[in-house]
Amino acid sequence: MSKRKILFVASVAEHFHAFHRPYLKWFYDNGFEVHVACRGEFIDSNVSKVWHIGFERSPLSLSHIKSLIQLKAIVDDNDYALISCHTPMAGVLSRLSAIVARKKGTQLLYTAHGFHFFKGASTWSWLTYYPVEVALSYITDAIICINTEDFDLITKKGSPNTEYFVLPGIGVNSERFKPLLSEQKRSLREELTIDKDDFVIIYAAEFIERKNHRLLIDAIKRLSTQIDSFTVLLAGKGALLSEIEWYAKSHGVYDHIRFAGFVTDIEKYYQVSDVVVSTSKQEGLGINLVEAMMCGLPPIATIDRGHGTIIEHGVNGVLFAQDNSQALADAIFEIYSNDELRSKIAKSAIKRAAVFDIANALDAMTRIYAKFLDKEARSS
Repeated sequence: MSKRKILFVASVAEHFHAFHRPYLKWFYDNGFEVHVACRGEFIDSNVSKVWHIGFERSPLSLSHIKSLIQLKAIVDDNDYALISCHTPMAGVLSRLSAIVARKKGTQLLYTAHGFHFFKGASTWSWLTYYPVEVALSYITDAIICINTEDFDLITKKGSPNTEYFVLPGIGVNSERFKPLLSEQKRSLREELTIDKDDFVIIYAAEFIERKNHRLLIDAIKRLSTQIDSFTVLLAGKGALLSEIEWYAKSHGVYDHIRFAGFVTDIEKYYQVSDVVVSTSKQEGLGINLVEAMMCGLPPIATIDRGHGTIIEHGVNGVLFAQDNSQALADAIFEIYSNDELRSKIAKSAIKRAAVFDIANALDAMTRIYAKFLDKEARSS
């Protein structure tokens, strides 16, 4: 008897690297044949087949037609028991490609890692993404959200026949992301060639407009006259990398910044840092902050629905107004200059981050998967 098949879909392979390995393993361990579809290379011992599809981020790209045709052929040929789709455009194409498959019993779940329409979003985002997501809810069996604002909105406006869930993210491995003792931290700094006396600020984010790296550089420019010795670690890659490098040079702070690129051992960079920052214009949650908080870093982040889900201002982190580089600089300097405050917030940050541990997320998510797999089995 052949194994039942599962398909995970996301725009890029990095999404699977960052978020989905525990879930792929869960399906494999429970006897399923696991497939993934994405752009880029992905290897995982629990995955039997990787389908390479040239997904694009822009909703206006004509290449979506080709991707839809490819994905529909894959879905039609494989009789999947369940499809778990992620990221906006891959989520759209997955649901369109599975219209026929759903009629045959395939269960289709979409995890919204942060809708592009939210309080404060542009009119363009609301006009482009909102009606599409509402319409697609009518051909989706379940929508999983990772913050209450998204959940409340789609529950009210989406299909009454779809099931909706809200979870505390999709999990961070606390065995991997954990604080180091002082001596371990000094040793790791030496390994990564970071000065043992530097105050280290880290921001792990793709170099795209939404992540707003310029705001951090503006704040660094202000801080350069206040803090004698500091390093900023920028981990990630993206279309705007060269532009941000130029921006740092033009502001005279390039020598303070290490552009680390895309790293697979990001926990090491958190563990040698003193504070984590996010200047993102919007986040569904902000998993990078949770990872850093587990490593004992006090977080400083823009006011946003995702960041607000994680951070209680003044308790386990600091929130500051969007596009306010002075407020960011002031917050960083206060954490730098006040050891007692830094220690207090760091302890609270570790406690708060525990809510988002992979064990909690995996338990909640797999209960949802099991529920819909049971529905598929009964319909077969």
